[in-house]
Amino acid sequence: MCKISSSLQYESKAHANHNREASADTYWVPNTDVYATDDRLVIKVELAGMKREDLELVVEGNRLKISGQRPDGCRTGKCKFLVMEINYGNFESIIELPAGYDLSRAQAAYHNGFLRIDVPVEARRPQAHYKVPVTSDVE
Repeated sequence: MCKISSSLQYESKAHANHNREASADTYWVPNTDVYATDDRLVIKVELAGMKREDLELVVEGNRLKISGQRPDGCRTGKCKFLVMEINYGNFESIIELPAGYDLSRAQAAYHNGFLRIDVPVEARRPQAHYKVPVTSDVE
């Protein structure tokens, strides 16, 4: 099982007020699906309204950090929202991968508002075949 989290502050909808603005200290975590196939782990992140060049993917050990900023280009001036369900501003998602996947060979593509990252299974090392000598005394 993969663990998805954010090390940044997240303003939940329950604590948000009607005048919520995207600011430098407000972060959100995008919706993410992670699933395994026979030969890879697939990570799909919902990031509509982004540009490919505004996404950053960083590998830290067995963790993949996905971050960026979704601009709010539709809103002009002050406005009072009646419904606000779309997150704007800075986001970060940290995905901790299980053992057995090779992040150094990961490939990512952004298409139609979804970021897809394919992480191949680690190449299996051939089992070394050898004999273990047996002695009469173990000290």
